[in-house]
Amino acid sequence: MNALIKSATIVDSKSDFHNETVDILIEKGRIAKISKRISNPNNYREIKLDNLHVSQGWFDSSVSFGEPGYEERETIENGLNTAAQSGFTSVALNANSNPVIDSYADITFVKSKAQSKATSLYPIGALTKSSNGKDLAELFDMKNAGAVAFYDYQKPISNPNLMKIALQYASNFGGLVCSFPQESKISGKGVVNENINSTRLGLKGNPALAEELQIARDLFLLEYTEGKLHIPTISTAKSVELIRAAKQKKLDVSCSVAIHNLVLTDDSLEGFDTRYKVLPPLRTQSDCDALIEGLKDGTIDMVTTDHNPIDIEDKKVEFDFAKYGTIGLESAFGALQTVFTTKKTIGLLTQGKERFGVKESIIKEGEAADLCLFNPNVNYQFDKSDITSRSKNSAFLGMELNGKTYGIIANNKIVLK
Repeated sequence: MNALIKSATIVDSKSDFHNETVDILIEKGRIAKISKRISNPNNYREIKLDNLHVSQGWFDSSVSFGEPGYEERETIENGLNTAAQSGFTSVALNANSNPVIDSYADITFVKSKAQSKATSLYPIGALTKSSNGKDLAELFDMKNAGAVAFYDYQKPISNPNLMKIALQYASNFGGLVCSFPQESKISGKGVVNENINSTRLGLKGNPALAEELQIARDLFLLEYTEGKLHIPTISTAKSVELIRAAKQKKLDVSCSVAIHNLVLTDDSLEGFDTRYKVLPPLRTQSDCDALIEGLKDGTIDMVTTDHNPIDIEDKKVEFDFAKYGTIGLESAFGALQTVFTTKKTIGLLTQGKERFGVKESIIKEGEAADLCLFNPNVNYQFDKSDITSRSKNSAFLGMELNGKTYGIIANNKIVLK
C-alpha cells in the first residue's frame, strides 16, 4: 500500500513532528518520508481532507462484538470495520460470546476471523470456564494462543480464593488478570446508581459501595500475591482513591474508565431510556469529576468505549429487564472532546497499549504506518447516520459532540469513511 498524505497536522507528543503540518509519504505500509512538502512522481493515492490531523492509531481495551453466537448484534468483520472508521487500529475483544472464549481453540478462532483487517484484534480469554466463576479456564494455553488478558466480562469473581489463585497462577507467565469491580451481594438487584434519582424514579439502586468493596478486596489479594491486576471500568470517586493509594504502594495494578461514565450522569435516566442502562451504572457529577481528575493525574491508566452491541429486542423492554450495555466506538472521539482538549483526548486514546501487549507506533520515518486520521473541530449532533455498528444502542444519540474521525491507515491498509 502506497499513499501520500497532504497537509496533515501531527498530534503525537513522542514524534519530532508534533504540532507540525506536514506531508507524509507511505510506501509499502511504512512511513518513508515526512516533510513540509512532498511531490508525488509515482502517482500514489493522495489523501487530502479538511483540517486533517494525524495521530498514532488508537487503542480500546474493552470491546464486545458478539461473534460467535450473537452475530445479530455484531460480527467480528463489521465490528473491526466500525473500529477502523472510528479511529482505532487495535482493540481488545472481550470473551462474552456464545460459547464463551475460554480455550486455545476459541482464541485461535477469533484471531483467524480478524486476519487481514486494518484494525488488529487482541483477544481476551475468559478467566473461568464458561465465565461461570467456579473453575479457572485454560489460562496458559490461551496465553500461548495469543490471549492478552483474562476476564469474565462484567461478571465479578465472588470467591476470593479463586481470585487469589488466578493472580498467583497467571504471575508465572506474566498473565494479566482482570476483575470486574462489583460485590454482587451488595449490588443485589440494583439496576442504576443508588442515589436520589433511583429513589425518585422508583428503580432499584446499585450503591457505589458494591464497587468499592470489591476493589478493596482485590487490592488486598494483589498485595498478597504480588500478581498483575487490571480493574476495568471503574465509576466512583472512592474507587479512584483506592487505586491511587495502591499505586503509591507500587502494586502492579492498572484500571480503565468507560467514556460514558465520564460524560454522562444518572440524571440521564429521567425518561427511563434503556440506552442508559449500563454496568457499572451512570453515577453522579462528583464521581465524573473525580474520574476526570484521576485521568489527569495518571491514577486511571486508560479510557475505553466498553463497546457492547445489544439487539433491539433486549433494549426495547421495561428498564428492569433490559440488558446492560451501550455501543461507543463511533462516538468515542467526539464525546471525549466535550470534556478534554484535543491533545489530552489523543493521549487518552493512545494509552494502555503496553499493558495489553500492543506495540506503540510513534510517527517517524521508517516506522510502520499505524495512523488515525481525524478533524478535531467539527461540532455536530450524533445520530443513527453516524453509527456503522449493527446494533444502534448508543447512549450518545442526540448529544452534541465535537470532532470526527476520517479513518485509519494500518496493517498496510487504508480505511476511510
